[in-house]
Amino acid sequence: MQEPGPTAARVVASLLEWRDRLEELAEKFARFAPPPGADAEDRSWHLNRAATRLVTLVVDRTDAEDDWYKLCERVLLWFLTSAGLGPEEAAKAVETAIGGRFASWTRPKQALVESVGEGLAIHLTGEQPYRDV
Repeated sequence: MQEPGPTAARVVASLLEWRDRLEELAEKFARFAPPPGADAEDRSWHLNRAATRLVTLVVDRTDAEDDWYKLCERVLLWFLTSAGLGPEEAAKAVETAIGGRFASWTRPKQALVESVGEGLAIHLTGEQPYRDV
């Protein structure tokens, strides 16, 4: 039998890296999710915070290269479905919030990232994502 070559080692390393990233996302999803029984205002705050942080994470990880925003949409969709939304409702919320506002090879300004998070939160809760601390 032939020993695995350098290609196999690279494949294994890539799969392990992908697993690490998925586990990191799962941890963030659990941390960012609105708590059970949260009212609309609290849910809005959590959704805004989650969207803003997840968009920023994707931008940083992809360096805003070609089609980075498609991965961003996917991550937000995964987050929302992990938080209990149905796939169709989550997809509509992500499309409404982003709606062509991101572009390849372009890092979004922080104000745009915050606007996307706010739009997502308002769309899903009907409430502004602010709370007095």
